[in-house]
Amino acid sequence: MKIKQLLILSISVFFMACSCDKKEGQIVISSQESIFNWNAATVYFLLTDRFNNGDTSNDVVYNRTAETSKLRGFEGGDIQGIIQKLDAGYFSDLGVDVIWFTPVVEQIHGFVDEGTGNTYGYHGYWAKDWTALDTTFGTEADLSLLVSKAHAQGIRIMLDGVINHTGPVTEKDPVWPSDWVRTEPQCNYQTYETTTACTLVKNLPDVLTESDAVVELPKHLVEKWKQEGRYDQEVAELDAFFKRTGYPRAPRYYIIKWLTDYIREHGVDGYRADTVKHVSETVWADFKTECETSFQIWKTANPTKVISEDGFYLLGEVYNFNISQATAFDFGDKKVNYYDFGFDSMINFEFKYNAKDSYEALFSRYSTILNGELKGNSVLNYLNSHDDGSPFDQDRTNGFESAIKLLLSPGMAQIYYGDESNRPLKVDGAVGDANLRANMNWEAISSDKEIQEMLMHWQKIGKFRKNHPAIGAGVHQQVISENYTFSRVFKEDKVVIALDVAKGIKTIDVGDVFIEGTILNDAYSNQEVKVENGKVDVESEFTIVLLEKKR
Repeated sequence: MKIKQLLILSISVFFMACSCDKKEGQIVISSQESIFNWNAATVYFLLTDRFNNGDTSNDVVYNRTAETSKLRGFEGGDIQGIIQKLDAGYFSDLGVDVIWFTPVVEQIHGFVDEGTGNTYGYHGYWAKDWTALDTTFGTEADLSLLVSKAHAQGIRIMLDGVINHTGPVTEKDPVWPSDWVRTEPQCNYQTYETTTACTLVKNLPDVLTESDAVVELPKHLVEKWKQEGRYDQEVAELDAFFKRTGYPRAPRYYIIKWLTDYIREHGVDGYRADTVKHVSETVWADFKTECETSFQIWKTANPTKVISEDGFYLLGEVYNFNISQATAFDFGDKKVNYYDFGFDSMINFEFKYNAKDSYEALFSRYSTILNGELKGNSVLNYLNSHDDGSPFDQDRTNGFESAIKLLLSPGMAQIYYGDESNRPLKVDGAVGDANLRANMNWEAISSDKEIQEMLMHWQKIGKFRKNHPAIGAGVHQQVISENYTFSRVFKEDKVVIALDVAKGIKTIDVGDVFIEGTILNDAYSNQEVKVENGKVDVESEFTIVLLEKKR
């Protein structure tokens, strides 16, 4: 990766390439862009290999030709596939603010047998070389194009970063040097040390992220880079990085440099950090610092491509962290508040359980916490994911309820690819987490009327959420329990929502949220109504009403 030698300017020029207006010589961010709020964002999470195959010419690379178990090999999905759906408006139609996809750095070339049959690193979490993209996922030109096209639609790009471990050892992939990784003991999670200074599973070498010892580049990387003709460039960049930062040439800082290069070169907006609790919290603080520095360098070099003044966003995956803990994660012998170490938001592993509660119990509880103990930060709520073996809706029978509870809850919302289209979470012949990682069901979306109706439901709520940060970041207030109606307010943004109301004509109480005579729009049925005596009458065949002030 070529590092542009640029000074960080104290003042950045901000410009929206596709949705800005010039006023008296200044750049004015559009109203649509100005309402974006990370803490209310809708994040679409996808497995790069399973979402959409946009370039079939790169389906088989690095001689990965061994037969694998069901859904444990590469299926062909790539960055070009994401771009195709971006161009088609799929994400915008769903109200997506951020696209997060699994790691695309070069994966191990060999396969392993995890007890479930031969498995390749299709999921992206088995890095072989952090400095290169895996060619089955695409090129750096593809990544740049994806970022620019996403930004043109007001959508951010979030990469997935792994610092904790390398990929497994195979016949094609040697173990990293002993001053870089440990291969034992395995974690038992009883204490802080037995959670951080250990390997997650057998044959997943753990990076010595706690070590400050100076280490040389691994021989296998040196040989690889020389064969690829980029050794001198990579070494020169490392020299410049360590000279600028003053960090010791310890394993964690090499990886931090390599991961932040993608920010500096392509302008990605955030990272989802993998296996956070298995790495010292101070490592993440350093990572956030370098992410911010790289983001500023990119902004300075690309003033016409900057879409907002937001800083770099860091989302943490601390397995089993939940909103009930509010801030501190308890290791048993030590508590850590990861928000104090660079994280803006944490994945909330509790949401799928809370979603079984009533609407009011769920919404009011989350609003109280997020506007109290966690004010200024957020959590990312999810119902299904790539490695959670107990999905909220494994049989895909509650898609309408899932959309309402996920997209209308306070906090950030993570749509797992196919949540919106009932993509199966059980696959004949698949074992374990492979069931959760099937190919996106594009054929069903194009041909199945029930799936299309489901998708439309998610789209309506998703767009409403995108247009109103009050939903994710605002204060929740129940208006009336009968014909359950509630409001959300965030600064000047106000909405009133009614759920499980009757089909046909229904009278919705808007309380004191909207003044008498205000013209509102029901975004679900797309009709105008007028506030009279603190109420509006809506006539539709739907059981949900989404009220907003008409623009």
